[in-house]
Amino acid sequence: MSRSARLRTSAAVTAALALAATSLASATTAEAKPRDHRPPRPCPTLKVSEGWYGDNKARIDALVADHCRDKDSRAGKPVAVFDWDNTVIKNDVGDATFYWLLRNNRVRPPKGGDWSTTSRHLTPEAATALGEACPAGGRTLPTATDTRCADELLSVYGSGATTGGKTAFAGHDRRRTEPQYAWLAQLLRGWTTHQVESFAAAARAENLAAPQGATQRVGTARVTGWVRYYTQQRDLIRTLQDAGFDVWIVSASPEPVVDVWAKGVGVAPSHTLGIRNTTDHGRLTAHLKGCGSVRDGEDTTITYIDGKRCWINQEIFGVRGAAAERVQPASRRQVFAAGDSDTDISFLRDATGLRLALNRNKNELMCRAYENGDGRWIVNPMFIEPKQRKATPYPCATTGYTASDGTAEPVRRPDGSVIPDQTDRVH
Repeated sequence: MSRSARLRTSAAVTAALALAATSLASATTAEAKPRDHRPPRPCPTLKVSEGWYGDNKARIDALVADHCRDKDSRAGKPVAVFDWDNTVIKNDVGDATFYWLLRNNRVRPPKGGDWSTTSRHLTPEAATALGEACPAGGRTLPTATDTRCADELLSVYGSGATTGGKTAFAGHDRRRTEPQYAWLAQLLRGWTTHQVESFAAAARAENLAAPQGATQRVGTARVTGWVRYYTQQRDLIRTLQDAGFDVWIVSASPEPVVDVWAKGVGVAPSHTLGIRNTTDHGRLTAHLKGCGSVRDGEDTTITYIDGKRCWINQEIFGVRGAAAERVQPASRRQVFAAGDSDTDISFLRDATGLRLALNRNKNELMCRAYENGDGRWIVNPMFIEPKQRKATPYPCATTGYTASDGTAEPVRRPDGSVIPDQTDRVH
């Protein structure tokens, strides 16, 4: 080998040894040093304190700390589910939309004037009353000026009775559906989802702009004309999302309507559950999507009491068939739930961490929340215009529970024992 070749070889060996030594030192240093010097991200807490009763804020903050996840993680997210009307907002977005429809001539008459086609639960007396009050022809009903028609529609929807006092709906399971709520979705038939969203957006703009306490005229009646988001609930939803919770809305209002409103608290349409219509050539029909053992078009289960449980199990946790109607193992249930009414009781009871009950003096809800058998209930007054203290105890031991057939019964614990009457304590 030539001298120059030997020199080149010696230099290469020296460089290789130096590189190996550097790599070994780097590896040793990497093993000795922690991978990340950053402190763990602190769990978020509620920013709004005003309006929370007692230690409710502290208990929610503790729940968030117990379940805090990286907000970008997709694995093992804890689930939180909120009712919408009078839980996240004050007043009812379904009502607000219905009033807007009547004031703006957006309800379509049924084909041939046969109102029985709008709901399988509508009584013959109600169908007759609607047929007599509302014209059969035209693309839409002239409810902005035809007060007789508007009054009949408003009475059937709002009170479940005709203006003449006849029962408007019958034959339904009281734990799975409320035909009055479903009827609003069914009256949207013939419109596209996009059109319904535009109606809801117009109603939303009017109701948010109106002063608190405002009313509006529909037909000959004065009805509520304002809606407000609860600042506390917007803060709570944002906090849960920042903590890595998968936050959902479940409502007994039509889903396209809830989609429009839920965006105002940062919940996307993909995370809202409401009454869902079937469609025909892109337009809503008077029939509804089913859940669990109920097929599409049977129109017997909506997001209402046990129906809310079914839709949560089916759409959030992926439980199919009749099993979606049953209580699931704790690992397949929401950690947190919030509601204000007996219509929310099933999905509230399913929550494994905390159950927030906003006090609207609803019998079964308040019986279970005040009895608080497992210590997971928290009760809070409504954040806007809270109810006054209920003067008499809730009738838990006698008539606080409404059975599937409408019978009033005692409210029972899981073991079958009766919950005693409860006094109203949080207001």
